[in-house]
Amino acid sequence: MEGLLSVMQQRPGLYVAACSVMFRVVHRLLQTLPRPKAVEHDAFRAWKWKNLSVSLVHSLLTGSWAITCMVLWPEMLYKIHSSYTPVSYLLICVSTGYFVQDACDIIFSGYAIGSWEFLLHHVLVIWCFVYALYTRLYIAGAVIALFVEVNSVFLHTRLLLKLAGAQTSPLYTLNKLLNLFTYISFRLGAQFYITWYILHNYSWLDHGGYFLVTMILMNIMILIYFYRLLRADFFPNHKSHPVHNGSTKFLKD
Repeated sequence: MEGLLSVMQQRPGLYVAACSVMFRVVHRLLQTLPRPKAVEHDAFRAWKWKNLSVSLVHSLLTGSWAITCMVLWPEMLYKIHSSYTPVSYLLICVSTGYFVQDACDIIFSGYAIGSWEFLLHHVLVIWCFVYALYTRLYIAGAVIALFVEVNSVFLHTRLLLKLAGAQTSPLYTLNKLLNLFTYISFRLGAQFYITWYILHNYSWLDHGGYFLVTMILMNIMILIYFYRLLRADFFPNHKSHPVHNGSTKFLKD
């Protein structure tokens, strides 16, 4: 594993590109699976189903991987700046590859305008992860940031269920409760912990100002998403907007 790490550190961009291709292959394979009739006859809904399916695979993989890294090497939790292992470095390569692939999928599918919030998020993540891969700094921080993927499992499942028209099913009800719990514990918790770490150690951190601004922007975004989630799923007086045929607003749900 040490030998693999040495090779990856010499050409991290090459491994990120390889991981992007890997997720594109996953995208192709998922197209062979059956889809709900509700998404079959609408180009945007069909694309969104495929895009979310790949995102779900990424979340299942990297969320569990990040938790495993932290269990095996707990020092990464408080050595965010300098701690990393071959396994955690590979995790960041894989995840960066996914975000590059997903950004390209959104752009080249023609849905960039309706998905600009996702693209902004992806740009911020890719920039931070690439910096970590090339400098070998903040790898542990990137692993903690991937805790949010535990929540993304339920967040993507929620959107897939809505696309399938299953908002009234018991599965949707269970998922929305798990989604709320993991949003608070894994998404908000991870984001705010990293923000606190940067603020607490700002005086000596490399490029602390950039990472602080990035975290503030991402914190604003996830709080806005949290408000939308609560309004849509937990306040019956505020009805969420349905996904109309022809709409290309990725975050409309």
